[in-house]
Amino acid sequence: MNSSILFTPGKIGPLTLRNRTIRAAAFEGMCPGNAPSEMLYDYHRSVAAGGIGMTTLAYASVVQSGLSFNHQLWLRPEVIPGVKRITDAIHHEGAAASIQIGHCGNMSHRCICGCTPISASSGFNIYSPTIVRGMRKDEIPEMARSYGKAVHLAREAGMDAVEIHAGHGYLISQFLSPYTNHRKDEYGGSLENRMRFMRMVMDEVMKAAGNDMAVLVKMNMRDGFKGGMELDETLEVGRTLEKCGAHALILSGGFVSRAPMYVMRGAMPIYTMTYYMKQLWLRWGVRMAGGFMVPSVPFKEAYFLDDALKFRQEIKIPLVYVGGLVSREKIDEVLNDGFEFVSMARALLNEPGFVNRMREEEHARCSCGHSNYCIARMYSKEMACHKKIDHLPKKIISHIVITKSSITH
Repeated sequence: MNSSILFTPGKIGPLTLRNRTIRAAAFEGMCPGNAPSEMLYDYHRSVAAGGIGMTTLAYASVVQSGLSFNHQLWLRPEVIPGVKRITDAIHHEGAAASIQIGHCGNMSHRCICGCTPISASSGFNIYSPTIVRGMRKDEIPEMARSYGKAVHLAREAGMDAVEIHAGHGYLISQFLSPYTNHRKDEYGGSLENRMRFMRMVMDEVMKAAGNDMAVLVKMNMRDGFKGGMELDETLEVGRTLEKCGAHALILSGGFVSRAPMYVMRGAMPIYTMTYYMKQLWLRWGVRMAGGFMVPSVPFKEAYFLDDALKFRQEIKIPLVYVGGLVSREKIDEVLNDGFEFVSMARALLNEPGFVNRMREEEHARCSCGHSNYCIARMYSKEMACHKKIDHLPKKIISHIVITKSSITH
């Protein structure tokens, strides 16, 4: 593979990575009390030591109302020393450090975020479940400024880059999508209006980032269901983000509150998810209706590639491919298709040193079986690969075996 660029340096704005790999911003669930833990430190240090070009802490809420879990990072002054300790460890291992910042919008609950969850429009989120309040016009500029403040905090913590979460049905995505944005003012209706909040956020972020921090934006290529955004609109979103000054786009898709498996693919192990739930009513409710509400979507390698290639034709800035990368062969194929970087999460949870192994093995492939135990577990505990846990309940092991046997590779 002499033509491979995988282990060559690559630039994202002012930042140069040692190779073309990025640890994707997949929620770790390792922040009890909304603060970084020793487990978060150990995990990102291990990924950095494993050869990654840049590892991304995920997801950090810009304000308290943006929290969707009790074990999720809230980026505020008192946690900066703990985050900087992680950043320093990442740098010591030779990798760059990034942090994903965002606001979950309607995907929360009063008992978590301390208020009625907010969104582009009022409504009811059955997946929380909770009543949702549409943001007032006077609240929107201050929310945009919160993203800029978060970038300043990220710099204090020693981060080389920030990733703005504008996809997956989070707050910016809720403004962008006609599924969640029913506003009648200048923030709703036409795509130009629905992009207004995103542009405000990007203005604040780019000012705060200055000329020494890289800015990446994760966005949807499709929302993944009828009534959501499709390529005609998302391509325009991509072009707009390029004009806003973003240094790179991370091309993803799906709505966590409506089409979560469009994001991740593979099976959704309902039994594993409910096993760790403390509320009995929620546990049994999800077991009864979960298969209908969260249907599995077959896994295949590089499942977003066809759509991402359309963006490659339209967008000039660096593009980061994410979605279903588990082998050196497919990673080289994606890079040869014109993408500057590749991003992985489950592969690195399964094997933190996978990047180093790819350097040594031309046909390296990680052993992730896409049972999505890690995803099901993270909602109640920290994200973990079932292959790395010594003592799993027998009932969960049996469900993992059944789940894996039904996945299309």
